[in-house]
Amino acid sequence: MVAAFEEASAIVSGGAGGLGEAAVRRLHAEGMAVVIADLAEEKGEQLAKELGERAAFVKTDVTSEASVLSAVEKANELGQLRYGVVAHGGFGVAQRMVQRDGSPADLSGFTKTIDLYLTGTYNVARLVAASVATAPELASGGRGALVLTASIAGYEGQIGQTSYAAAKAGVIGLTLAAARDLSSVGIRVNTIAPGTMKTPIMESVGEEAIAKFSANVPYPKRLGTPEEFADAATFLLTNGYVNGEVLRLDGAQRFQPK
Repeated sequence: MVAAFEEASAIVSGGAGGLGEAAVRRLHAEGMAVVIADLAEEKGEQLAKELGERAAFVKTDVTSEASVLSAVEKANELGQLRYGVVAHGGFGVAQRMVQRDGSPADLSGFTKTIDLYLTGTYNVARLVAASVATAPELASGGRGALVLTASIAGYEGQIGQTSYAAAKAGVIGLTLAAARDLSSVGIRVNTIAPGTMKTPIMESVGEEAIAKFSANVPYPKRLGTPEEFADAATFLLTNGYVNGEVLRLDGAQRFQPK
């Protein structure tokens, strides 16, 4: 149990599955009240019921101010909102900027991806931070912390990943600027940039594909686990001197062009 978590609450966007679910489970196990902010209503309700006391699901569209504010309100009912983990996903667009037939990429796919992964991240972060900024100072002098989620694709975007790479590069660029913005109110901001992680979506591709992906990881030669993401998020939330950093969680993997 983490002492600083006992009277606090957190919002985890994308908390009903994958990396977000692992973060929800870990933070709750450490004594924190957690709001599962997700669109996956059935899975979110089931997880909240399983965790029981000090866990709640709020159906949340990360691109909607009103929707995120509902999650913020619920978190403050459970405890003092001090922490946020932005870990939502949903889709990806695999499309070259100029396709083989000479036609340009579909702009709507780009804007939809940016809206979800970058604008949605900013929307959750700003609204959670505005609430945390009103909390009483902790003994450390700070008020709380945020963990965002990027991807190593934000550094080494692959062929067909322009939309996703741009969105995740935006989250990487947001990290230090947000940490500087929020320093005056005692809120730290850090980001995790995962490599290839063994989420339920990734597991659905089959063992042969997973073995191929694993072979591209220097060490350990396997995919990362959601639990390792949760470990990293917990570390970044609790270590009071880590701020404005992007942590690569990738086994030294560097994406090749394809």
